[in-house]
Amino acid sequence: MERRVALKNMAAAMGAMVSLPVWASGWNHSSLGEVKYTMAGQAEVLKSVVEAIIPKTDTPGAGELGVATFVQRMVTDCYDKKAQDTFSKGIDAVEAQSTKNFGKSFADATKAQQLQLLKEVEKSADSDQKAFFGMVKNLTIQGYMSSEYVMTNLTHFEFIPARYHGCVPVKKGMSTDN
Repeated sequence: MERRVALKNMAAAMGAMVSLPVWASGWNHSSLGEVKYTMAGQAEVLKSVVEAIIPKTDTPGAGELGVATFVQRMVTDCYDKKAQDTFSKGIDAVEAQSTKNFGKSFADATKAQQLQLLKEVEKSADSDQKAFFGMVKNLTIQGYMSSEYVMTNLTHFEFIPARYHGCVPVKKGMSTDN
């Protein structure tokens, strides 16, 4: 590789790293700040949707870690107006479908009812509903996996890619010389 090409690639990589949003990596609930929703009940519905996607087990669920705020912030800050409208209409459609099917809000529905409704949305013939669910599912997974709790307690994230072990014993017979 030529030196100029290598320097150009390194400069591009450094520029990309600097321009990435700092809050999207190792975030916690307080670092995101307050998020405004267009409808009053949307926050509770979104929290229930992300909790249904990644529920609480022996580790905290997505709702408990504040992933709903992460999802809303990503949609607000990083997506275009069309995607934002799809997102808002998708939350309203989930709430309306829950009220129609179960006679109660999505947040008040049982876990089985919530999963049933989300499966219907995922397999819907309506492309906007499918786009909404795909966006929320992907952002929920991204938000959960990049949360401070998961990165420090589950994946044991380290800034340095690997540790240097300078003095390790070498076993005989493991030589590459033949």
